[in-house]
Amino acid sequence: MNSVDLIILNFEEVRCRSVKVWRAIPEEMLNWKPDKDALTCAEMIRHLLQGEFLFHQVLLGRGSKALSNLFNPFEAKEFVSVDDELEFAQPYREEFLKYVKTISIGDLENIEIDLSDTGGYVKTLGGMLLRIAYHESVHTGQLLDYMRTMGIDRPKIWD
Repeated sequence: MNSVDLIILNFEEVRCRSVKVWRAIPEEMLNWKPDKDALTCAEMIRHLLQGEFLFHQVLLGRGSKALSNLFNPFEAKEFVSVDDELEFAQPYREEFLKYVKTISIGDLENIEIDLSDTGGYVKTLGGMLLRIAYHESVHTGQLLDYMRTMGIDRPKIWD
């Protein structure tokens, strides 16, 4: 197994655990949030699925300038349910993973993604891919904390 295969496996493992958490949130609790400044559960799920689409565009364009004048299919879509959201995002997920599979080992270290124009950083393509998966992991952990605070059962994500 090479580096790209491991990155793909990591994306798949992270998403598997995220979906377990997302589907365990009762429908009537999807609009819950811990305080007025936080995202609701539904907003957090949308943020992650939309974020993967946006990160893909950033990777393709080698930086945040790729988001200028970009049509974002998630913006006009109403959040209906977790399963509806997953179904809507699936084609974008498949395109993202298809792109990752085209990356060479050398690209991971030699291609730079420039987010400095938005106050961010310049990272290698490999580093950005790891950050994308980490981003989803962190927010999934936040949702587990939301569930604890709501007093609802949390799924066993360590299989």
